Amino acid sequence: MFQDFNIDKLEQSKELLEKKLNESREAIDALLSIKNKTYDNFLKPYQELAEKLNEFLTPLFHIDSVKNSKLTQKVQEEIIPLISIYETELSQNENIYRSIKDIHSNYKSSLNDIQIKVLENEIRDFKLGGCGLEENEKNRLKEINLRLSTLSNKFSQNLLDATNEFEMIVEDFEDVKEIPKSDLELAMFEEERKTKYKFTLQMPSYLAYITYGSNRSLRENIYKAYTTRAPENQKIIDEILELKLERSQILGFKNYAQYSLATKMANSEEEVINFLYELAHKAKEKAFIELDEVAQLAKDDGITQLQSYDVSYYSEKLKKAKYDIDQEYYRPYFEQDSVLNGFFDFLNKVFDIKFKQTNAKAWDEKVKVYDIYDDNTLSARIYIDLESRKDKRGGAWMNNWHTHYVNQHNQKQLPTAYIVCNFPPSKEGTPSLLRHDDVVTLFHEMGHALHHLLSKVEEPFVSGISGVAWDTVEFPSQFLEYFSYDKDVLKLFAKHYETKEVLSDEAIERIIKARNFQSSLALIRQVEFALFDFKLYQKLYKGDEVQALLDSIRDEIAALKPPAYNKFQHGFSHIFSGGYSAGYYSYKWAEVLSADAYYEFLNTNVFNKELALRYKKFILQMGGSKDMNELFYEFAHKEPSVDALLKIDDIIS
Repeated sequence: MFQDFNIDKLEQSKELLEKKLNESREAIDALLSIKNKTYDNFLKPYQELAEKLNEFLTPLFHIDSVKNSKLTQKVQEEIIPLISIYETELSQNENIYRSIKDIHSNYKSSLNDIQIKVLENEIRDFKLGGCGLEENEKNRLKEINLRLSTLSNKFSQNLLDATNEFEMIVEDFEDVKEIPKSDLELAMFEEERKTKYKFTLQMPSYLAYITYGSNRSLRENIYKAYTTRAPENQKIIDEILELKLERSQILGFKNYAQYSLATKMANSEEEVINFLYELAHKAKEKAFIELDEVAQLAKDDGITQLQSYDVSYYSEKLKKAKYDIDQEYYRPYFEQDSVLNGFFDFLNKVFDIKFKQTNAKAWDEKVKVYDIYDDNTLSARIYIDLESRKDKRGGAWMNNWHTHYVNQHNQKQLPTAYIVCNFPPSKEGTPSLLRHDDVVTLFHEMGHALHHLLSKVEEPFVSGISGVAWDTVEFPSQFLEYFSYDKDVLKLFAKHYETKEVLSDEAIERIIKARNFQSSLALIRQVEFALFDFKLYQKLYKGDEVQALLDSIRDEIAALKPPAYNKFQHGFSHIFSGGYSAGYYSYKWAEVLSADAYYEFLNTNVFNKELALRYKKFILQMGGSKDMNELFYEFAHKEPSVDALLKIDDIIS
């Protein structure tokens, strides 16, 4: 029913991949030899070939992220060129392109809307891949794609290496006295019969010191280390920008931003820029007020010039003063297993899905594997890897492995996915106790996973998250986030891991009120990143010009400018080693959809099953089979509004 996670032959990956790619090439040649091509005899098996290849490749890329080693790095270096060459060959194959256009032209009237969507997406993507170009232009695209794949991987590896290289050893307890007990226990070690504390750039450790570290110079030390990681990435950025512009212009676009929008919901560069500035202008005034509150508190400690490495520390103090939020008080109520089980209970209540743990093989003993039953029918499998490790890349993400579809022999393929986070690790005698922020992250990633795993679409290229416009792919994840702040949802799992006492109404109310703490500052920061990303791809920037662009945007909208040594761009993996180039605005674009959808529940109640099942039917189960603006309208019966987001975030009333 489900394929086992198996990388026992990791050393042989290159040879196995070469074999699979050649088999795929032969199978495509056989499909092209069919005289009377139809959707069923050509497009169905063609999609399946792509799926089977993806099923082989996904664990190879995944293991490099979650169990990084010299071997996984070597495998990446060996397989990336092979995949890039194959994908470029495929995307420029005029025979496949013509065949798909012919099927669209000859059979459109007899096909259903989903099949037509597959064909139209493919025709568009083949054009973007270079079909119709001269041979010399196609060859240049191949070179560019191969180089970009290598650069993206190198950017990410540089960042991971730099993250792992840094350690800050603290010996004086006075410098760590405010750090929560559970974080302190993870940092503590004995050396020469003396207790010392080690902090790293791994996210749980970094956040512990930058948020609670009493020593200002040590806060700056770890902040500086974090914001100056991987300076060698500047050369990689320059080359990426140059190559992406060249690729876009070969394909007939003015710039990469324009190229990027060809597969998104937004219609033009101007629409994206205007959208971001609208958010900035509505939030900027309140952001300055929020920052001034922090600066006033810092003045009590004699700090007359607030710096970036002070903001988290004094914001946490301010937050505690305003809402009495003490993370250490809350964490015993968010023990990892309790959170998961309560979360599953909530998802069952609203979406009629059940999670049943299985002993399926995974990549680490801490990984939990669950089979998902939809209306009591086995429908999907999910791997959940929540705890930070040194060999694991930072951040949190969902990765799709198998896709739901019905194959050419009328057999159903069940979907699988991975959720990966970097929460505080459990140790002997110490369970993994989460921050509420971690709970929010878990809800977010599960939103992505359910979008993929609950699909009912039978065509793999538009099932689950496949075929979903990139600027709407965050909609289901952000939508589910909102429920992690609801009192009745929290009561399902916020139970003290020792006493089993449920978190009190008063304590939950503080979390809910604190949700919008510094919401304007947070929005401004995201808009800063999004404007930097989008403008960066509107024309060619090189070397110091990249920093100059970022500085100019900060001058325009930022509430606080960071120190000159801050090289944020060197670690901006979303756009240089992820899929968000000229698309980081998508987080806010999709958040407008998610906020408006959640408003429907606020107007009734969060356990409104009828509404939840409608959302499941029109958003989660439909995948990429229709444009999201159409699906949203079918769900909500109206257009989404920016004001819903700003109201939920308490930026406007």
